[in-house]
Amino acid sequence: VMGFNSDNKGKSETDYSRVIGNVVPDDLVHFGLLPELIGRLPIISALDPLSPEAFVRILTEPKNAIVKQYEELLAMDGVELEFTPEALKAVADEAVRRKTGARALRSILEKVMNDIMFEVPSDDSVSKVIITEDAVNGKASPEIIKGSEEGNNQ
Repeated sequence: VMGFNSDNKGKSETDYSRVIGNVVPDDLVHFGLLPELIGRLPIISALDPLSPEAFVRILTEPKNAIVKQYEELLAMDGVELEFTPEALKAVADEAVRRKTGARALRSILEKVMNDIMFEVPSDDSVSKVIITEDAVNGKASPEIIKGSEEGNNQ
């Protein structure tokens, strides 16, 4: 079943992926796409959704991973940035929920980091910022550790 207002209840993601994987250009014409548009698509492929574990890897492992970018930005101001494993999993879970692939990761982290990126550089007393699961879920603010507090916590 495809299209607007279609009822695909009871169908698993596996069934959907299997069917979409077998789509041929004629199916797209029958669905209503213009043949001129379809002719400009050299390859038609179906992608399986990413797992939360894959999202966490995308956040942390590549050379230019977004988590590393934020860590480097704050390091320029002498501030250490730490993401708890639970926070990374919460970001991944939100990306899975949005169903928009890895592009969702940037917007989720920008929402979490927005206030931090404006407040921290102007406050020389901040030494560390910890992003927790509650900060990602909007239940709490990220933990900000000031220079004098860090010595007391260790």
